[in-house]
Amino acid sequence: MTTLEEAARLDAADELAAFRDRFVPITDPGVVAYLDGNSLGRPLLATAERLRDVVAEQWGARLIRSWEERWLELPERIGDELGRVALGAAPGQTIVADSTSVCLYKVLRAAVALRPGRDELVTDTANFPTDRFLVDSVAAELGLTVRWIESAEDVATVTGPRTAAVVLSHVDYRSAAIADLAGITRVVHQRGGLTVWDLCHSVGSIPVALDADGADFAVGCTYKFLNAGPGAPAFLYVNARHHEAFGQPITGWMGAADTFGMAERYVPAPGIRRALSGTPPVLGMVGVQEGVALLAEAGIERVRAKAVALGRWVLALADAWLVPLGFTVASPREDARRGGHVTLRHPDAERLSRVLIENGVLIDFRRPDGIRIGLSPLTTGFTEVRAAMERIRELAR
Repeated sequence: MTTLEEAARLDAADELAAFRDRFVPITDPGVVAYLDGNSLGRPLLATAERLRDVVAEQWGARLIRSWEERWLELPERIGDELGRVALGAAPGQTIVADSTSVCLYKVLRAAVALRPGRDELVTDTANFPTDRFLVDSVAAELGLTVRWIESAEDVATVTGPRTAAVVLSHVDYRSAAIADLAGITRVVHQRGGLTVWDLCHSVGSIPVALDADGADFAVGCTYKFLNAGPGAPAFLYVNARHHEAFGQPITGWMGAADTFGMAERYVPAPGIRRALSGTPPVLGMVGVQEGVALLAEAGIERVRAKAVALGRWVLALADAWLVPLGFTVASPREDARRGGHVTLRHPDAERLSRVLIENGVLIDFRRPDGIRIGLSPLTTGFTEVRAAMERIRELAR
């Protein structure tokens, strides 16, 4: 079942195949396959058109008037749509702002403040560097202790009456393993702590149910599966039950109750808008808006179904072609436990990754020995994946 005919059959049955025409074409003839959309998604044609309109009309013609006419409401408006389409979040809880790192700092500080007297933060040693670095720095800043665990499943063994917050990634950036968001959140709440979820590798790839699962806080980027562009602003989620007491540490003018009142003292805006700090990055938000709109049209359930199918295809090809050449599969084989990429291990992965990229297979290397095969359902086809895996086999030999 690894034949070219099977790849063609899978492409013919693909309900999302037509969406590939909505993206800027890859013009480099040397590219065999782009399998790194889990690091940087491809650009939408609609985004390019919208940016031209924003520059020429909203900015060029309407000038500063566009702030009140169109721009000031973007962080909340896009956040609400993102929450509806991809996060399982009711309106008024999600906002687009800053980078993932800044958003994470804000909600982590807020979570600690909501649990006075508790002096421990929990995260895992395999978490993304930003998450680990920020947990360390916030702990140092506030005189807290970090409790390190080896995996998300170990939360129950270390949480207790001293736990203020637990910071975890929903999808592991290396292995693509999906953490039990609902179950872990429930355990942390039983111990009196709060959860902060990093959704960078899940938003736009797998359904998330923040409200139903009881999450407290969440953050995530928009330039991977949402295709919003390099440096596009991130988002943060604060469950409505925390809004009244929620206080974030970077109290800029956009999060004030009266933005243009120029008051002497900071008074936070009601609701999620208090999470803002500085001026919204309007140009970057255009990409987020278009990416969310396309995801709404495609449907997150159909996106997830194709991601699962692409993952199975990669696993079948890897077992048949690459495992005999010294590769091992580092991602979960169970569909329900695997996110939007498959990681293969190889003893010489770093050098092989460079060779692959030089030969048109655009993948991602993750230390010490991981080659990530990114599977963006709206831009990736089965025949394309087969061609890439065949090239990997040829070069690995």
